[in-house]
Amino acid sequence: MQLTGPEILRRMHTPNMSNPEHKPDIIIEPFDEKCLGSNSYDLHLGNQLKIYKHTLPYGMRPAIEYKRGQKYSMRDWFTDYGAYLDFYRHPEKYDPRNPKYLLDPCDEKLHETQDLEIPSGGLILSPDVGYLGHTMEYTETYNLFPYIDGKSSVGRNFILNHHTAGRGDDGFCGQWTLEIRVLYPTVVYPNMRIGQIYYEQFIGDRIPYNENRASHYNGQMGPTPAAIIPIEDIKQR
Repeated sequence: MQLTGPEILRRMHTPNMSNPEHKPDIIIEPFDEKCLGSNSYDLHLGNQLKIYKHTLPYGMRPAIEYKRGQKYSMRDWFTDYGAYLDFYRHPEKYDPRNPKYLLDPCDEKLHETQDLEIPSGGLILSPDVGYLGHTMEYTETYNLFPYIDGKSSVGRNFILNHHTAGRGDDGFCGQWTLEIRVLYPTVVYPNMRIGQIYYEQFIGDRIPYNENRASHYNGQMGPTPAAIIPIEDIKQR
């Protein structure tokens, strides 16, 4: 059962004696009531991005600072003219489908990141790069199931703000990491509305995320790279 906008607001202003420090069930910081919808709250894009260094071809820019009115071309994706010429001579070296850029979810060495900052004037993202972003908002959720999704206007600009990590947990505290992809070269701005957070009731005993030793991302701030996925010996019957 999904909470309505007025119920989200009520929960934010109602201390719960069963929560740590008697906190309310929902905390959103910063909060602006104009971002409260009929059954969700709008979230905004923070100004920090990360990319996995291993996935970026040598000589290519991960993004381009946007200057309104300027004309852009393929040349702008490259750090120098030599790399641009190399791209035309050997396009396979710059193709993200090239296995040299593989990500191994179980190999920590391939998850080293490069930091990017989104300037106030905007940043052009590339369709060939995956970006880790984050919400400007810090949230805490207790006794509810939180999840985020894209706004319709974001989707209609073909910006994907999460792949599979749109679902949160009861007890999660932190900013939300976003897995951002674009279909076309697309400008993003700090503090632009990037998604919505929803809350649902659940049934059963609680296993709060912030009390689970196996949780990886509680308290995260800014874009957080992937934890290494374990390969486990699960015995079959």
